[in-house]
Amino acid sequence: MPAVSALLAAMLVVAQDTVPPGYGTLKRDDIVVRFATGTVEIQCLPLDEQVIRLLAPDTYQSLTQLIRSRADEVAAAAERAGVDHPKLVLVTFYGLVPQARFNPEDLNISSRGRLFRPVGIVPLSPTWGSYQLDARQQAVAIYLFEDGITFRESLSISYQGLTNEAWGRALRLLDQERSRVRARAQAAPPPPTTPAP
Repeated sequence: MPAVSALLAAMLVVAQDTVPPGYGTLKRDDIVVRFATGTVEIQCLPLDEQVIRLLAPDTYQSLTQLIRSRADEVAAAAERAGVDHPKLVLVTFYGLVPQARFNPEDLNISSRGRLFRPVGIVPLSPTWGSYQLDARQQAVAIYLFEDGITFRESLSISYQGLTNEAWGRALRLLDQERSRVRARAQAAPPPPTTPAP
């Protein structure tokens, strides 16, 4: 499919402008933005190559595999929205109480003084369409946003009147790790990112 090829090609162009994969050591929990409303916890993880390449190799591999496996759906959602190069964010709603309601469309990102609303959502969980969760149940989706969000600067994530600016803390960790990854890449051959056949 041409749309899928264009999407993956765009991701590779971004990848050329970042650090090599396979050298990161950060855990997903180190950089995920999380906050709670009292009934649900929201977790947001940017799927930008400049971010996920700094995660540990197994985490990087599983996230890139997830993106590839959903490339058709992401490309279709981007095409419906008329967006050529969407920014992808993995969003998880986690139930804290029984029958916790959530509204996927209420999650927004503010970056560089501009508010970004989701232009498409690709559900990954069968529970997504019910907009309701039991305690400890989760619903996961890939959100698509218009190009213009930068994950190399501070941003805020909002949901139903709550705003979280914890990305600034994640940025500091990412900047430190980026320097370490460059040093590791110069000092040693890349670690294997796929198991030997």
